Amino acid sequence: MKAYLSGAMEYVPDEGKSWRTEIELWLKRELGHMVFNPVTETEKLVGNQNAQDYRVWKNTDIERYRTFVRQFVDHDIQAVQNDCDYLICYWDQAAARGGGTQGEVTMAYHSGKQVYMVCELPAEEISGWILACATELFDSFDELKQFLVQQYGGREA
Repeated sequence: MKAYLSGAMEYVPDEGKSWRTEIELWLKRELGHMVFNPVTETEKLVGNQNAQDYRVWKNTDIERYRTFVRQFVDHDIQAVQNDCDYLICYWDQAAARGGGTQGEVTMAYHSGKQVYMVCELPAEEISGWILACATELFDSFDELKQFLVQQYGGREA
């Protein structure tokens, strides 16, 4: 099994790296699942193309920025549709502000993938579209982990 880790990147200081690292390690250790981590994938692309300052391009060279970011979009959509079995989404104010998370959640739903959403915001503050695309909603990562162990079975210690 392989999980896609969806959530804000653009509007959070660490691009959402901390929660993704934690859940990635847990998924591998406890369930033996593989992970598609868009933060890691972005870091690879940025490094390979020596584009560490690509976010500056949004203000200085919008076409260069759009062309570069399309690589992320294409790569991530392909991963959601073809490489992953389910999607874990961390929904917070930053995810609501961006666009990638909404697209990933919608694409996963449209592709028939399970969408497990950890909600930092109350349901009344989350778009009905997003709520409808989610298979299961959780108030915390601990609740999600309990569910995933029940759903997919944990490894024996």
